[in-house]
Amino acid sequence: MDNLDDLKTIWHTAKTDMLPSSNDILHIVRNFRRQKLRGKWVVIISSFLLSCLIIIILCIVDFKLPTTYIGGGLIAISSILLAITNIRSQKRFYQLDDCSHTQFLAFIEKTRQNQIYYYKKTQVVIMLLCSVGLLLYLHELMIKNTIWFIAVGMLSLVYLLIMWFVVRRRNFRKDQEKLNAIRQQLEKILKQLQ
Repeated sequence: MDNLDDLKTIWHTAKTDMLPSSNDILHIVRNFRRQKLRGKWVVIISSFLLSCLIIIILCIVDFKLPTTYIGGGLIAISSILLAITNIRSQKRFYQLDDCSHTQFLAFIEKTRQNQIYYYKKTQVVIMLLCSVGLLLYLHELMIKNTIWFIAVGMLSLVYLLIMWFVVRRRNFRKDQEKLNAIRQQLEKILKQLQ
C-alpha cells in the first residue's frame, strides 16, 4: 500500500501549471484559423484588384511596344495564380473548425509541408512571372531616355533582389517559426496526456 500512497503523492504534486487547458487549445486553433483565413482573403482580394488594375491600364493607355502588353499580361497572370493558390488552400482552413489535438497536429504538419512546397515551387513560379512581367512592362519607359533607363532599371533590379532574397526568406522563416511553436506546444500537451 505504500507504493500506492507514493504514487498518489507524486500524482498530486505534479506541476500542471504549464499545460494549457482545453479552452486554451480551442483558442489557439481558432486564432490560428482566423489569422490564416484573414491573411488569405487579403491576398485574394489584393491579387484580383491588381490584375484588374493592370488589365484596365493596358486597355486604356496606348502603349507602343508589345513588351509592355506582354509584361502587363504576365503581372496579371501571376496575380491570378496567387489568388487561385490562396483560394485552394483556403478550403483546408474552412474544414478546420472542430478537431482534436492530434488532428490539429496533423493539420499543422500538412500546412508546414504545403508551405515548403509553396516556397520552393509555386512562389518561385509566381515571382518569376511577376518579375519578368515588371521588367517587360517598364521596358518601354526605360528605352525612351537613358537616364530613365538607368534609374528605373536600377530601382527595379534593387526592388526585385530585395523581394527575392530578403522579404521572401524572412516571411518563410517567420511562418515556419510560428508553425513550429504551435506544433511544439501541441506535442508537449500530447506527451503529457500519454
